Order: sequence, then structure tokens, then C-alpha cells
Amino acid sequence: MKLEHVNITVPDPKASAAILCDLFGWHVRWEGEAKDNGFTVHVGDEDSYLALYAPNLALVPTGNTYSRIGGLNHVGVVVEDIEVVEEKVKQAGYTPHSHGDYEPGLRFYFDGPDGIEFEVVSYA
Repeated sequence: MKLEHVNITVPDPKASAAILCDLFGWHVRWEGEAKDNGFTVHVGDEDSYLALYAPNLALVPTGNTYSRIGGLNHVGVVVEDIEVVEEKVKQAGYTPHSHGDYEPGLRFYFDGPDGIEFEVVSYA
């Protein structure tokens, strides 16, 4: 078994997708109309993706996801060259934090588009 996708509500799926494609070398797999007159962009690679969904209604921030049942705390992304991705993250205006070098690999975190936290990991 493997995880195929995660669906996340965002205010502007196309804008979020463009940033994530640039940071992680992903591509848009699909985009179109979605549930409740909304719009979704699927962004990722051939094996897995994030579904970035915007409903046709006003959105409310979630607050601290680490203190909510079912809260999405972060999205982990495995990369080949962590230094290259960290530089892209900085150039995009995000601040890497919580760097770690422990088994099984190097990692850092950043709060990316729409306040979603990403954990970037390299096993190389």
C-alpha cells in the first residue's frame, strides 16, 4: 500500500500549486471543478499528489492544528538535494526552521503557502 494523495483546503489553488511546483519540481496533474461549486488543482508527481481545494464560500483559518483533532500538522516531502530546495524556499520568501540531522536523514521545516507547514527530508 501507499499514500496516493492528501486533500487540503486553500484560498487559491492555482497560486499555491505554482509555488509548490517551483519548490519541489512537481507538476499539475489535473485541475477543474470540484465539490460544492469549488475548484481543485492536483499537484505532485506520477505517484502521489496534493489536492488543493477551494470551496465556493468564505474560508476560516484553522488556528493551531497541533491542538485540534484531525488537524493537518505538516506535509513531509522527500527531496534529492535538500540544500537546493532550501535555497528555493528562501528565495520564495519562506523561512526554514527546525533543522535536524538524525536517522534516517536530514530535514528542515518551513511554513509555506497558506500557512501549511512542510517538512523537507533527504535520505541521500
